[in-house]
Amino acid sequence: MPAESPPLGVQTLSEAELCEALASLAALGYARLGVRAPEETLVALRARVDTMLTQPEPDPGLFYQLDAESGRYEDLENGRGWEGPSLRYRKVEKLERDALFRAWITHPLNVQLARGVYPDARRITLYRAILMNKPADGGTPLPWHQDGGRFWGVDRDPTLQVWLALDDAPLGGGCLEVLPGSHRGGLATPLGGLVPGPQVEAADAEARAVALPALAGEVILLHNHVWHRSGRGRPGHRRRALSACYLHGDARCQRKKARPREFFEVWAG
Repeated sequence: MPAESPPLGVQTLSEAELCEALASLAALGYARLGVRAPEETLVALRARVDTMLTQPEPDPGLFYQLDAESGRYEDLENGRGWEGPSLRYRKVEKLERDALFRAWITHPLNVQLARGVYPDARRITLYRAILMNKPADGGTPLPWHQDGGRFWGVDRDPTLQVWLALDDAPLGGGCLEVLPGSHRGGLATPLGGLVPGPQVEAADAEARAVALPALAGEVILLHNHVWHRSGRGRPGHRRRALSACYLHGDARCQRKKARPREFFEVWAG
C-alpha cells in the first residue's frame, strides 16, 4: 500500500505507479502523477507563499524576482532581489531554507522518485527549489527552454524536476507545455536555457506542443532537457506552483569565479 507522510498527507507511489512514471519520463520527458496533495496541504503551502511575498521584510537567504510590468519575458530584470512586499514576484528560490517547503522537498514521494531516476546514487541532493508565481494580471510567458547546460554550472545535468500545482493551471491559464521526446536530442545549445528561434521553428514546436493542464495538487515530472514553456495565467486568477530539481549526489559544482556551491542533501542511504 502507498505510504503517507503525516505532516503533508501526500501519498507515495506503488511500485507499478513508479515504474509507469519512470517509463514515461524516459520516453516522453515528462510524467503525470495526478493529484497527490490534499487540499489542507495546499492551503498551508499557499498561505506560506503569500506570507513570504507580502511580509514587511524578506526571509534571509531567499532570492526574489519581480515580474515584468510589461508582461514581456525580455523585460525581466535579474539581480534586483527583494523590492518590497508584492504578490507580483515571479520567482522565489532557495525554498529549502523554509521548514514547510523543506518538508515537501524532502518528502518520501520525492525521495522515491529521485532514487528511481538515480538508482546508483548513495545520496540525493537538491539543485534548486523554486516558487513560480503568475500573478492575477496574467504574468509573463516563459518561452521554450531547457534546464541544463553550462549556465547551470554542474559537472552533470540533473534529470528530474518535480512540479506541484498549488492552484489550477488550466488550458490558457499558465499550464505547462512540453515538446514530447525533445530531451532525447540533448541540449539545443551548450549554454542551455532558452531554445533559439530557428531551432524552435525547425522542430515544428508550435504544432507539436502538448499542453499539460493541471488541477491544484497535481504533480508532474519533467526531464531537465525536455523543451517546456508556460503562457500567461488567466486574468483575475493566480497560478502558483513549486518546482524541486534533484541531483545525483555525486554531482559537483564547476563554478570557478566564486566558492563552489554545496548542494542541500535530501537523502543519504
